[in-house]
Amino acid sequence: MNGRTRTTVSIYGHQYTIVSEESEDHVNDVSKYVDEKMKEMKRVNPFLDTSRLAVLAAVNIADDYIKAQKKNQADAAEDED
Repeated sequence: MNGRTRTTVSIYGHQYTIVSEESEDHVNDVSKYVDEKMKEMKRVNPFLDTSRLAVLAAVNIADDYIKAQKKNQADAAEDED
């Protein structure tokens, strides 16, 4: 494998092996973020099953990502002025 690392992580009580070109620390940080989002969704609605929690966590993470992108674009436009 060309520079790829295998990292075993735990997300919402399940073990996953992630193969990535990113560092083990990065993979662990990303996995921890996903795990925290799923737990956050569970606190808000304790009756959701794991599949629904995963989808809601994904939607929340995508929301965070898109907001960060828009902020970066606005900051870049501001820097050009």
